Amino acid sequence: MIVDFFVEKINFIGQPQKNMVKITINAKSTEGTVRQIQEVIGGTIKERWGEYTLCVDSKIAQGNIRFITFDWGVNLLEYDITFFDDVVLEMDTSKFNPIHFTYCLKGYCNHRFGYQKESDIKTLEQFQSVIITSKDGGYNYGYFPKNEKLEINVIQISRKNFLKKRLNNVDELTKRLYEVFLDTDHKNTFRYFGTYNLKIADKISALRKVKTTGMIRIMQIEGMIYQILSMHILQHDRASKNKKLQTTLLQKELNIIRNIAKMILKDVSKNYSLDMLCMESGLSQAKLQEGFKLLYTRTVTEYIRHVRLEEARDYIRTTDMNISQIVYSIGFNSRSYFSKIFKSKYSISPSDFKESTISKVSA
Repeated sequence: MIVDFFVEKINFIGQPQKNMVKITINAKSTEGTVRQIQEVIGGTIKERWGEYTLCVDSKIAQGNIRFITFDWGVNLLEYDITFFDDVVLEMDTSKFNPIHFTYCLKGYCNHRFGYQKESDIKTLEQFQSVIITSKDGGYNYGYFPKNEKLEINVIQISRKNFLKKRLNNVDELTKRLYEVFLDTDHKNTFRYFGTYNLKIADKISALRKVKTTGMIRIMQIEGMIYQILSMHILQHDRASKNKKLQTTLLQKELNIIRNIAKMILKDVSKNYSLDMLCMESGLSQAKLQEGFKLLYTRTVTEYIRHVRLEEARDYIRTTDMNISQIVYSIGFNSRSYFSKIFKSKYSISPSDFKESTISKVSA
């Protein structure tokens, strides 16, 4: 491995030339990649049930990088770290060249292929879904800014193993992504930068909060990785069919809307109104509605109704509360209205759903 601290003449997304820490990666695996990063930034690697975490507190970086390798051709690589210098990862894809499904939960980073000019560098912004793979023998360059808190989720697909174990219906993918998965000889590059997707953000946040331990933890994480991967693919599918939603909202406004949605989730019983949420967010009704439609495919009112019904269904499953108690605990005033919209959403009345739940427990 080559490690070089130097002044590299790279135009860092329109910024002046500056000192950068360069890490050259030529590993054969995700584990090898992290260990080569460790040689430069320091830290120690801890392992538990196949989950590895590099913990770092040095002059170059603070935070951690974790990775898990599964036998179906998938690796999870997560950054939760702040670099104190601008860092460039020069990744030689001769020995290890997966498809990268990348999502930036916090901060931003940048990418270009080795054959591209600096002007071809693209920015992976917060809440953006990105799919990247290089050709065999090529190079990927990842640029990480200094003093920026980074939370980046990367799902890496080793195509031959994945196709063998999991992807029997690969022809159901979009034509372009289909070609990427079947390119097991790694002859082509591919780079897709999608739109903002907060559903992926919520799923990745849940992945990071898994509290179980041991084998159950790994199995739970594995299932969530499959869900996140499917969400990346679904977004690409929609974009390929020109279903990409246009928006005038700024990234910071999308972040505010996400926080409003999380606030509603924490207390679904509260009597929310558009005026109140506009006051809370500082956004106009038009922007609030546009943001909810973009990120949650629902109006504000539809979103509130949806999370209340989900909460009601959980109460019916897990508590001894009667239907009337549940109705008022989630913020509805009319049991008949609740029953009507519950049946419309789940194709079963609340009472029948409760009976079926009780029957399953008894059995």
